[in-house]
Amino acid sequence: MATAKKTPPVQPSAKPAAKAATRQAAAKPVAKAAVPKPAAKPVKQAAKTPAKVAKPKAAPADAPKAAKQKLVRDSFTMPQADFDRIAQLKSRALAFMRPAKKSELLRAGLHALAALDDTRLRAALDALAPLKPGRPKKTA
Repeated sequence: MATAKKTPPVQPSAKPAAKAATRQAAAKPVAKAAVPKPAAKPVKQAAKTPAKVAKPKAAPADAPKAAKQKLVRDSFTMPQADFDRIAQLKSRALAFMRPAKKSELLRAGLHALAALDDTRLRAALDALAPLKPGRPKKTA
């Protein structure tokens, strides 16, 4: 009589269990590995240069901060003599070490005119030569 070999009982495969464990691990948030922070930058030594003079504050600390003002861009026409006067004022400002822009000079002029009383303001306006309204003609 021939003897039959006994085969071991078939065990369920371990692969499906491993796949399920992998899916569960992927679903869980993984803690980040501790990454060392870069070393702090070394503080630079102050170069041997003269110290800067501190600028005075524009407004005292008690004053409330003004809201940011909206800027308006505009253009206008004026005689060449007035442009020359602006150039003279800019050079005068440079003489006392305060460079000035054209817009700064015009704004300062507005503040000076606002400080005048009505009779002086009228006299300043009457002293101006009248201009034709509109843009000047282009010269070729």
